[in-house]
Amino acid sequence: MSKPLTYQFSDDGIVPNNALPVVVYEGALDLGRSGNPAAAIEALFRSNGWGRDMWRNGVFPFVHYHSMIHEALGIARGHGRIQLGGHQGQVFDLKTGDVAILPAGTGHQKLSASDDFLVVGGYPPEGTYNLCRGDNPAERDKALQTIPRVPLPQSDPVLGTSGGLTDLWTR
Repeated sequence: MSKPLTYQFSDDGIVPNNALPVVVYEGALDLGRSGNPAAAIEALFRSNGWGRDMWRNGVFPFVHYHSMIHEALGIARGHGRIQLGGHQGQVFDLKTGDVAILPAGTGHQKLSASDDFLVVGGYPPEGTYNLCRGDNPAERDKALQTIPRVPLPQSDPVLGTSGGLTDLWTR
């Protein structure tokens, strides 16, 4: 597994993003021999305290963000071009075994993906799931108030309680 990579995205006037960086682990898991790669990611997230409300699917093809909870995205199969940071953000080519951790408020959308693209999403115990699309000024105003209050997670979905988010996300 590679060292965690961090990316910072500023408020673009539509998507608030977060002062905390996005964290990407390229090749967090070697899923080449896994008979059930989604279950392997779920087990990793669960063992590191990010097993709340997990799901298996893709990424919405429109810019959206979650203003009340942080999110981990583990790529179980295939590859996808995912834009992080909203309309002014950066495009990432995420592939099987990669994990991206998005602090609350980080815009994200799928631009394209392979037919077999499968993502496992997971959340820490703290926070409340919501979906914001950035096209409602009242929703954005509320998000600007809630994002800084989302608790910092006690663990990293890949590394657990030592390293990763526990070192990189501070206020």
